[in-house]
Amino acid sequence: MHTRTLGQGLEVSAIGYGCMGLSQSYLPVPTPKEGIALIRAAIDRGVTFFDTAEVYGPFTNEEIVGEALAPVRDQVVIATKFGFAFDSDGRQAGLSSRPEHVRAAVEGSLRRLGTAHIDLLYQHRVDPGVPIEDTAGAVRDLIDAGKVRHFGMSEAAPATIRRAHAVQPLTALQSEYSLWWRAPEAEIIPTLSELGIGFVPFSPLGKGFLTGTIDTTTTFEAGDFRNDIPRFAADARAANQAMVDLLARTAARLNASPAQVALAWLLAQQPWIVPIPGTRKLARLEENLTAADLRPTAAELDEIGAASAAITVQGARYPEAMERLIDR
Repeated sequence: MHTRTLGQGLEVSAIGYGCMGLSQSYLPVPTPKEGIALIRAAIDRGVTFFDTAEVYGPFTNEEIVGEALAPVRDQVVIATKFGFAFDSDGRQAGLSSRPEHVRAAVEGSLRRLGTAHIDLLYQHRVDPGVPIEDTAGAVRDLIDAGKVRHFGMSEAAPATIRRAHAVQPLTALQSEYSLWWRAPEAEIIPTLSELGIGFVPFSPLGKGFLTGTIDTTTTFEAGDFRNDIPRFAADARAANQAMVDLLARTAARLNASPAQVALAWLLAQQPWIVPIPGTRKLARLEENLTAADLRPTAAELDEIGAASAAITVQGARYPEAMERLIDR
């Protein structure tokens, strides 16, 4: 596996592994034993960058990741996230990035992960009730204490990124970016380039849609979060099939899969972009990782980019309540 360097010199595998689906959102969820086996399979194939969060599960995802990575802890980079509040029953209860909450969240993550430090700590969503300078300052103190090594943000607006970076230099921004969500190209990517911050796209395969395995006849289990995403409504899927068709045509020429082409295009956009596709299947894991070796020509990349830009993707990427939490 090739490596890439995010901001502040953090070196990771060119493709990471997003672990959220091992505990929630994409159904059926694998057992913890199956999840641990998948993570260890990723390690065996050269992945060194693993992404989790306290809210995934909640809490159980960090436990799975921690157990899976314990034998190779000093060889991998663990990223986790804070930013949500929880009630006494452990249910998500809004946002919280108050410094005292950040400190408590980190202690919980360290315990569940079974580690003495967090390599990359993201603010999961910007809390409008707390000045970002206060939150960044709390993370800076945790870095000084040796409990955290790098600071990141997720789904933050450019102005907020700049303010946080002025207090504690950011290593990475994690936000959605793929051929069917290219909004970051307008302001986010230029901001990251200017400031020397890496970009970690989640959902680089459009929550599975860009793999070509989902069409208008696909049904999701009750509880699968794609049932609530407007972009996955049947009429939107029919309209968005044009994007999959584009990838399939290119994949046929390159002797690759649509997923591999989508990831290869993403990797080619900047040398400091590190996508973190998730999967619950070993075959898909191997397929995704092979994309790091795919080398479309500049002409092929330009063709993919231009053709995808001409396609109007239908449906919002989040339900309205989730949309309100981003770009702040």
